[in-house]
Amino acid sequence: MQVIILDDEQHVSSHAADWVQELVNKKNDAVLGLATGSTPINLYKNLVKLHKEQQLSFKNISSFNLDEYYNIDPQNPQSYRSFMNENLFDHVDIDKSKTHLPTCNKDQNPRAQGLIYEQQIKDHNGIDLQILGLGANGHIGFNEPTSSLSSRTRIKTLTKQTLIDNSRLFKPDEEQPKMAMTMGIATIMESRYVLLMATGKNKAQAVKDMITGPVSAMCPASMLQMHENVVIILDKEAASELENQEYFDFAEQQNTLISDLHGLLHNY
Repeated sequence: MQVIILDDEQHVSSHAADWVQELVNKKNDAVLGLATGSTPINLYKNLVKLHKEQQLSFKNISSFNLDEYYNIDPQNPQSYRSFMNENLFDHVDIDKSKTHLPTCNKDQNPRAQGLIYEQQIKDHNGIDLQILGLGANGHIGFNEPTSSLSSRTRIKTLTKQTLIDNSRLFKPDEEQPKMAMTMGIATIMESRYVLLMATGKNKAQAVKDMITGPVSAMCPASMLQMHENVVIILDKEAASELENQEYFDFAEQQNTLISDLHGLLHNY
């Protein structure tokens, strides 16, 4: 687990964009795992900027999103399909037929839909780089605390904490979904690389539990300790509860030296 601590949210998103750019430039048909929520918005802004500057093309890219609300119309402004269109897909040269979300409506079987999504990922030979945010309760995707660490794509009931955190995104007259389809933890763990971003003081305890706590279903993100290729990019506020920041800073200095010589993504 590589932990990078930067000054602020802007530096976090810019550094994350560098990782995505390097992967796509090395493998122009890469499969990206994408996230929604407030954390990746600035990352997507940076990727759009790189595309408009002709430094990055998504022409041959395929993508799989972590999650989507249950029984929501894709045209609904609150759907994650709408979120991705608004923040990324509509502004780059990606083929939208190659962009996937784990959808399920009331007339479909959630278990069957989850299996279909898993097979789609397999048919694309897996996810090359999975982008993650981090919930204040330690969730990744919508894998809430107590989620099975061997879980696959399925339907999940959202916790009160998550509903409260997400309520700011809904107008008073809008119904807020209480269930969602989400990639499972085991699905995320099969990604070749994982890039997690966390910013803000409200994420500090979850960051500490993820990096230095025990691997536990109560903090689903802690499972990332078991992944071979994970990069955690934090701003100072999100890292504020970590006790060994000096070591992480020193380790990153050494990793930068190696990266300059061998590249960040050594498997490509």
